[in-house]
Amino acid sequence: MAPAPALSADAEEYLSYLAVERGRAPNSIAAYRRDLASYERYLAGRTIALGDVSAAVVDEYLASLAASGLAASSRARALAAIRGLHAFCLDERGAARDPTGDVEGPRVPEGVPKALTEAEVARLLAAVAGDEPRALRDRAILELLYATGIRISELAGLSIADLDGPGGVVRVLGKGSKERIVPVGRYALAAVAAWLGPAGRPRLAEGRSRGRGDAQAMFISTRGRRMSRQAVWTVVNAAARRVELADRVTPHVLRHSFATHLLDHGADIRVVQELLGHASITTTQVYTKVSQEHLRRVYLAAHPRARRRRAGGGGNPAGAGRAARVPGRHGAN
Repeated sequence: MAPAPALSADAEEYLSYLAVERGRAPNSIAAYRRDLASYERYLAGRTIALGDVSAAVVDEYLASLAASGLAASSRARALAAIRGLHAFCLDERGAARDPTGDVEGPRVPEGVPKALTEAEVARLLAAVAGDEPRALRDRAILELLYATGIRISELAGLSIADLDGPGGVVRVLGKGSKERIVPVGRYALAAVAAWLGPAGRPRLAEGRSRGRGDAQAMFISTRGRRMSRQAVWTVVNAAARRVELADRVTPHVLRHSFATHLLDHGADIRVVQELLGHASITTTQVYTKVSQEHLRRVYLAAHPRARRRRAGGGGNPAGAGRAARVPGRHGAN
């Protein structure tokens, strides 16, 4: 594992504040650390102290990131880290000003998640065959991701005690160390039960030395270690390649599909928000824009002026705007 990038004392204090007082997740802290390390290297290369930064300097740094080909979303995250650092220095470290107040952030295109169809999800879930421990594990991973909509990193962090099989729920530790309880469907419960049964996890772990965290982990590698999020993603990607869906599958694809399919079948968006662990409803609302075909089907089925003509009866939609020919209606003219 590469050592953490060195930062100034101010930046280290800021990250400590985010972790301890704001409860930010370790992955978020690591991303901010990388962004701030890059920013401070840029300042050092121009011999500019953090307290002497101007809005023009921040603009030029963002321009250099754009010129290097960094995506707008990544540049927006970098600016968020920089804004946070300067605001922290202003409030907590006695800085004279915050130079980022007038800096305009990059425009980030609104991304609409690309969900799989229900038939494609069925193909993906059926991609793992066999009853050996690894197959039981991989099938349980796929079923649980789709059944719960949890993130790959959240699944990797699960311990056996987090699953309440009789209650049909799993306890998930999400972003910001926020805990939530998520229901688990019967197919996923059956798959996880098979994995945790004698033919699955116990056989894979047999004879392998492991630490306490590994012994409690829901999903382990062939070496008996807790699986990392990269290892879980490898399982998903391998299954997608098997059924020729590799070009459609991303680390979040089953999460996107979970949310989209729930909304397609009438789930309340507030319930989906709670299941996904979104802090804001606006994050969940992006899924309402996904299924345009579903919206079209509902519209055609429900709107009295949008229904197709029934065979052998009904009016002609093309002529719906013309007056009906009723004998004698215009006879007085």
